Amino acid sequence: MTADVENLILEHLKAIQAEMAAMRRRIDDIHERLINVERLVARQSTEVAHTQSEVITDRHRVDRIEQRLERIERRLELTD
Repeated sequence: MTADVENLILEHLKAIQAEMAAMRRRIDDIHERLINVERLVARQSTEVAHTQSEVITDRHRVDRIEQRLERIERRLELTD
């Protein structure tokens, strides 16, 4: 009877170990996927920052063009 109980306990322990190994594999997979998501977010943040920089540069160009246009209009006396 004691041998049967020991075998039953060993079978349960082996089943628990198998489940834990499967969980470790799933956690490793989730961890890898999370790393990929973090990399994607970082890349997108960099792209957004670059786009914002380009928008600011364009705004400065437009401001300079407006200033030049106003100066030209004043010289040609086209403004009120």
